[in-house]
Amino acid sequence: MTPKILFHVQHLLGIGHTRRGALLVRAMIEEGLMVTVLSGGEPVDVDWGSAELVQLPWARARDATFKPLVDAAGHPLDAAFHERRRLLALATLEQVRPHVLLLETYPFGRRAFRWEIDALIAAARGWRPLPAILVSIRDILVARPKADWTASVVDRVRRDIDAVLVHGDPGLVPLGASFAGADEIADRLHYTGYVAAKPAPDPGPDGAGEVLVSVGGGAVGGKLLKAALAARPLTRLAGRRWRLIAGPNLEASIYEELARGLPPGVVLERFRSDFPSLLRRCHLSLNQAGYNTILDVLQAKARALVVPFEGNGETEQALRARLMAKRGIFHVLANAALDRPELLAEALDAAAEADRPTVPPFALDGARRSAELVAGYARQAREA
Repeated sequence: MTPKILFHVQHLLGIGHTRRGALLVRAMIEEGLMVTVLSGGEPVDVDWGSAELVQLPWARARDATFKPLVDAAGHPLDAAFHERRRLLALATLEQVRPHVLLLETYPFGRRAFRWEIDALIAAARGWRPLPAILVSIRDILVARPKADWTASVVDRVRRDIDAVLVHGDPGLVPLGASFAGADEIADRLHYTGYVAAKPAPDPGPDGAGEVLVSVGGGAVGGKLLKAALAARPLTRLAGRRWRLIAGPNLEASIYEELARGLPPGVVLERFRSDFPSLLRRCHLSLNQAGYNTILDVLQAKARALVVPFEGNGETEQALRARLMAKRGIFHVLANAALDRPELLAEALDAAAEADRPTVPPFALDGARRSAELVAGYARQAREA
């Protein structure tokens, strides 16, 4: 019997969690696993390979404060909404009868969906033989200083979770840098390396020598895009072609405002499927410091100036950027400097004069390693 995996994935604002999840799913399929995805976020165009996709009633964050979460109609989530999701999630679990239940982030986050996820865990724990229950988290978690929250996560992991797959490298950033209880669950942690997309074939010369400005999914990217346009005439790069990639989630009103004021020599696009190739050919990349974007930059060995998003108490991007900048991988500018075009222009000029980075001293094959770990747990559960 082919080992079966049920993977619960939920994104709320950006698409990074889902994009990383899709890379993991394709790697698991290559490993010979049968994967079903329970997706709880707004549908996005990612490649799930041959996995079966079950779309839960979807939820998203209304804005970068993550308060409130809303449904497809823009209404705050209520008990009836959660019950519909819980019933569909349980029905899928029963239909699939997986050897591994893989949870994205929970219990380290996604607690707004605890009704359905707790129900999945409880149901799976009632089976004999027991399926393995694994958790997938990125290298750096959202900072939560309360000790009782940390203790509750540790307790839940020790009680119900067989392994936590940390998609990072402890030589760069151990989990303890963002989660105070890491030492108490050290025996459950598996560092997989970073989950980066495989380098794509180069389709042609498009984008050669450009300044490439990108903001990931775009939900919080408007400020960086506007700042780039304000800084452009102040830089020594003003004579180059600039390409702004706004992302699918940038507000339509902001996109239209940018498009109306676009100067000659600047291209504005929503999305480019060949973004990694554009990075390889660009003269300089200006971007935020989200997990997936940073890995695209590293894979491309692109010169880069990184401006981490720091609004609403977010510390993840700033910590990742600071640690990687210490390795000389790219230049970093604080988000607050975007209010001063001359500072951004100065930083862009300095970054453009740097050498292209070499291969980073940490693993980028986290999807393959994660798939191997999941397969190992699945075989153990199947043979129990």
